[in-house]
Amino acid sequence: MTAQDQLVPADPVAGLTLDPLDRDSPLVVDLQVRIGAPHGWKCATRTAEEWTAWRARYPDRVFWQLSFDDEPAGLAAYDLHPGPEVEIETFGLVPEFVGRGLGGHALTLTVRRAWELIPAVRRIWLHTSTADHAGALPNYLRRGFRTFRTVERERD
Repeated sequence: MTAQDQLVPADPVAGLTLDPLDRDSPLVVDLQVRIGAPHGWKCATRTAEEWTAWRARYPDRVFWQLSFDDEPAGLAAYDLHPGPEVEIETFGLVPEFVGRGLGGHALTLTVRRAWELIPAVRRIWLHTSTADHAGALPNYLRRGFRTFRTVERERD
């Protein structure tokens, strides 16, 4: 997405919010594991030592918690790149909130925040995989993202 007006917002969902989350909060790990486990994400099996190394590798990553009626429902993590570009590094809902009609508005909130994280953002981007939730790519496309590159590789 290369312009804010490319975002096609989903209908709002009352009670769904996106709030800053301290990078040292235990929710950062908890939410990533809960989001990723059903899809085989590597984060789901990291040890405490691996999480410590991971945090050190990404010192500038910022985290925002998706909440529904004040309950942790998901996570958005952003990497700020030169250019200036913002990568949505992680986006997702925990399993108990999947299938409840929250994904479109959750992504809308996540993309709006991405445009506000650094001055003069020129591009917002993310990666997805066939191993992600089946609704991920359709949601990204409905919100206005377009495919930039497709890579095929063997799954580990």
